[in-house]
Amino acid sequence: MNITTILDQIDMGSIALPEFQRGYVWNREQVRGLMNSLYRKHPVGSLLVWETKTEQAVDHARGDGKLSAGTVKLLLDGQQRITSYYGIVRGRPPQFFEGNAQAFTGLYFNLEEEIFEFYAPVKMKDNPLWVNVTELMQKGVGLFIQHLLKIPEINAQLPTYINRLNQLEGIKNINLHIEEVTGEDKTVDIVVEIFNTVNSGGTKLSKGDLALAKICAQWPDARTELKARLEKWNKAGFDFRLEWLLRCINAVITGEAMFSALKDVDTATFQNGLHKAEKAIDTLLNLISSRLGLDHNRVLGGIYAFPVMVRYLVERGGQFKDHKERDKLLYWYVHTLLWGRYAGSTESVLTQDLHVLQSGDNSLDQLIANLRQNRGDLEIKAIDFQGWGMGARFYPLVYMLTRVHQAKDWDSGIELSKHLLGKNNSLEVHHIFPKSLLKKAGHLKSEVNAIANLTFLTQQTNLKISNRHPSEYFEAFEQTQPGAIATHWIPMDRSLWQMENYHEFLAARRELLAQAANKFLNSLLVGDIPEPKATDSISEKEVIEITTDIAPLGEEQVLEECNDWVQEQGLPIGDLMYELIDSTGRAIAVLDLAWTNGLQEGKSQPIALIIDADKQTEEAANNFGFRYFTDINAFKNYVIQEVLAIDFPLVNHYKQAFMAIRSQMTDGHKLMLKAHYNAPAQTITATELAQAAGYENYNGPNLQYARIGELLANHLGYLPPEREDNGKPFWSQVLASGYWKNLEDSKNNSQREWQWQLRPQVAQALEDLDWV
Repeated sequence: MNITTILDQIDMGSIALPEFQRGYVWNREQVRGLMNSLYRKHPVGSLLVWETKTEQAVDHARGDGKLSAGTVKLLLDGQQRITSYYGIVRGRPPQFFEGNAQAFTGLYFNLEEEIFEFYAPVKMKDNPLWVNVTELMQKGVGLFIQHLLKIPEINAQLPTYINRLNQLEGIKNINLHIEEVTGEDKTVDIVVEIFNTVNSGGTKLSKGDLALAKICAQWPDARTELKARLEKWNKAGFDFRLEWLLRCINAVITGEAMFSALKDVDTATFQNGLHKAEKAIDTLLNLISSRLGLDHNRVLGGIYAFPVMVRYLVERGGQFKDHKERDKLLYWYVHTLLWGRYAGSTESVLTQDLHVLQSGDNSLDQLIANLRQNRGDLEIKAIDFQGWGMGARFYPLVYMLTRVHQAKDWDSGIELSKHLLGKNNSLEVHHIFPKSLLKKAGHLKSEVNAIANLTFLTQQTNLKISNRHPSEYFEAFEQTQPGAIATHWIPMDRSLWQMENYHEFLAARRELLAQAANKFLNSLLVGDIPEPKATDSISEKEVIEITTDIAPLGEEQVLEECNDWVQEQGLPIGDLMYELIDSTGRAIAVLDLAWTNGLQEGKSQPIALIIDADKQTEEAANNFGFRYFTDINAFKNYVIQEVLAIDFPLVNHYKQAFMAIRSQMTDGHKLMLKAHYNAPAQTITATELAQAAGYENYNGPNLQYARIGELLANHLGYLPPEREDNGKPFWSQVLASGYWKNLEDSKNNSQREWQWQLRPQVAQALEDLDWV
């Protein structure tokens, strides 16, 4: 079938994409390679479709497009190629599209060199030898031949160029071989297996994808219903993934961890399992929030213990017989979190623990016994608090102890277990020994962010302390709130409050934390902890109203902002604080941000971002096959240049454009460019630009920097991405790339500001012009 016919059939609804297929992940380089192969008539592979009745296809096809009557061909292998053809020929994505349309937008062909490139205005504008491929496909070669006939100096090459135009347009008529899977015996299970077999070089379906495909075959609204539950918990501050919810439902229905157990489950049973799992998860989240103080996603941890707890609770009609049984389950849960019970082979360990639940009334005791057997004992030791940063497993335990042991705010004396109200009363991570002082003293990042140097205070108190030395502010708070300091397990030996004794302070505090942790957890085990006051249901809680959310450390804020930026590019979200687990289940390193399946899932190697990493972490990332970056700007350049393959104007093009707009530029424009070029790492804030150009605040530079970008873009014929807030072109991105960053002043106060990093091409152009 030729490409034109294939595209027509997509428009008619005769060819569609099955629901279990993932989105479009190709970049510009892959699109260029495909078109080059088609132009030169190189093999590009066949397509595989599943031909099924329309009434059955409705349950499996992605998108809201209308399907043709009778039968429909669902595309199993060839989605990336077909989507690319469609986008280039039609000038828009197909109805089933999910991905980044920039990958196939603006493709041009050079009649002289016979190469494909994406639009570069200085090189291509007003050059008839550069042909807009989409325009050619839609309007035909006649229009372009007319343009060429008007240029006398190319008359000698005219026959060659016309042949090349015809060859380019002829791509639409290339026949692609289509293999068809047909027959009423071809169920979605069989088809998904076929998909995984033929797609061995691409993105295979995960076990969760396969399970969901089977469920959707019977219940088309399953994905929507599951996502609705995930969204509810997300609004309450808990970020779960669909595969996790499926595991909980599977545990309720079958008592098994393996998704294959859902094979013969009918729709009614699945819906009932979803209902029971949802109620049990709500109960557990309420319980963990009120009883343990783990009231949001950042400190929850151990989420793969939930299928076991959900199954346990559902088997008992959704209720515990008494508070001792309830607290004993929480004791088990906390220890699974601390010792990484499900950090390794999740399915095999879940299978083992779910099977324990079948042993009868003492199943909870057996779960705890199994943990002891694996650990030797469950006593927490001081050395267990030697980790650092928010990726460490014992970080949530410090937060938990702060919430349940009535730790007090040092300035106000208010118990931090309460739901505090007011903008300046949210909990924040506090460095007991200030970061600035520790860095000045030469301490490593791991020592600065050691768990034993972290506690939690209200924002108001944190701001009041600023970067004062602990020996100073401890004494002051002891006078105004006697005993409040000690409620945070601070050693009260004054000599340990001195900078030269920092390591001894950490060791002493670890001992105090270990003692408090063991006392609390042992009280859970025997049921001696008093009942907490009633709190709002988790389903009624909104993130924006939760004032006990902890503010992240500076590095984590940057990582979350980077993750947001990646999502804005149409790429998958990364895992924050991803643990690398060895064969024994031990965590050997924590990657700040990781994409285990690559940024083009299944088509690129694992990617990680590691800020200020030590040699051990870098070696671990390398041994696990990760391509890692230690600088956010280098990572973003990789995303733009290699993953998205977005081209920006060259240095010479910028130089020509700057010269062309020179008369329209003000002295303020030139001062800002000079300041940006000379800034550290050529990265600057709008406030700093304002200072350089003499503006009162950042509003002026924001407008005027955008004006420089707009003047350049108009000359270059380059259209930058749109702004999210108003949909207008983001003119400043012609000059620089940007990202949010938390900045600290000399008093350790933190403020979030937008950072502009000058594009290398712009910097070189300014240097060549001797403007800086």
